[in-house]
Amino acid sequence: MLVDTDLSAYRIAAEPYYRPVGDEVAVFEAAWRHRLPVMLKGPTGCGKTRFVEYMAWRLHQPLITVAAHEDMTAADLAGRFLLTPEGTVWHDGPLTQAVRHGGICYLDEIVEARQDTTVVIHPLTDARRILPLEKRGELVSAHPDFQLVISYNPGYQSAVKDLKESTKQRFVAIDFDYPVPELEAEIVMREACVDPDLARSLVAIAACSRNLRGQGLDEGASTRMLIHAGRLAAGGVSLEAAVHAGIVLPITDDAEVREALGAAIAACLA
Repeated sequence: MLVDTDLSAYRIAAEPYYRPVGDEVAVFEAAWRHRLPVMLKGPTGCGKTRFVEYMAWRLHQPLITVAAHEDMTAADLAGRFLLTPEGTVWHDGPLTQAVRHGGICYLDEIVEARQDTTVVIHPLTDARRILPLEKRGELVSAHPDFQLVISYNPGYQSAVKDLKESTKQRFVAIDFDYPVPELEAEIVMREACVDPDLARSLVAIAACSRNLRGQGLDEGASTRMLIHAGRLAAGGVSLEAAVHAGIVLPITDDAEVREALGAAIAACLA
């Protein structure tokens, strides 16, 4: 027995706010027309997930998002048999739902998954566009509206945690980074509902933190963190406390690095 799935719950009703920073919208739309798989590369909190949500809305497609993790198995993506009072029932996994019914399947931070899990996507990312379900003895041909999108942060690459070349070369890639200061301030102002001066101050703080990358920090403050700090400040928290809670404390646990970051932020605001 197979449980059918209605993907209407995965459709995005309202337009998500997204501010293009380059030609990423045009590239994605061209990839969608040809149903090419897309890989989004960029630091955490720079807008990759929001971009996918925006494109799903723009293209009128359901969006099934999977947050990859090290314990994720192929069955978590493809599906499994479950026992019910009615008997044994097959439940499609999120990837199979998108393949069978059409839509965008977004595998977020794909490098967090085991490599033996990610190979399940290979037959979907070439001319075959099929998903073998070995447990069911079924070969699922991709719906005409199916598209696979993955994302990862190249800054966290290591010999153990990286995509295989055989996986990377199957995708069209779009490179993401933090917006230029003027645009980032506009985004923070819009998303955090703060005034332009406060938004510019937060962006200046981000620049200070990003200058410390490689000097105790793996990454500087993301645009997402600036929005969090801005919302705290808009809620009546002092800027100093908002920055400390929204940026300094989450970004590092090292007391010396926190002190250096605090000094850099103080200099930025002086």
